[in-house]
Amino acid sequence: MGELRDSKKRETRQRISDVATKLFFARGFEAVTIEEIAAAAKVSKMTVFNYFARKEELFLDREDEVKQLLHRALAERPKGQDPIDALRALVDRLRAEKHPFARVDDQTVGWWRIVAASASLKARVRDIGDEAVEALAVELAGPRADGLARLVAGMIVLTWRTAYAEAVRVFAGGGSARKASATFVELIDRGFAAVRGLADR
Repeated sequence: MGELRDSKKRETRQRISDVATKLFFARGFEAVTIEEIAAAAKVSKMTVFNYFARKEELFLDREDEVKQLLHRALAERPKGQDPIDALRALVDRLRAEKHPFARVDDQTVGWWRIVAASASLKARVRDIGDEAVEALAVELAGPRADGLARLVAGMIVLTWRTAYAEAVRVFAGGGSARKASATFVELIDRGFAAVRGLADR
């Protein structure tokens, strides 16, 4: 019974998120109200807030997935594998799966345009990045992560974010998906090489 209830909750949350995203793509983030989202999803405004603490979470609804992916990549890596190598392997896996965190196409470009047009979304993206750095530092060095661990984690997150942003810029500027992907991989490799050098020292 509990599993059925949890399944229905997940379905409701996903439906609200999907409806909200569709409205945001059609009209922009700032132009859509919670009341409109609730009406379109056929739920109450209170139900929306039961699943999403604030409006930004309706659009940035995969932030927990970032931490989970990083955790699993490091926790499940083969014995003896360097953490940086494990994260680099994660990049390849997400690209092969065409995961939104490593894919560039018309949809992802449109998604980032919505973010760029909203001050509150841009602020929340920065916060998510900071939270990812802290979580990764703990994954790398434990609960008492020091400054070096945070620096390494920060460089990894910055590398990924910069590589992805540049790939989006290339694609939005008329470059092919292949060129955008090559840009993403090149910057990932350059950034991770710098991280390895720092970590080794």
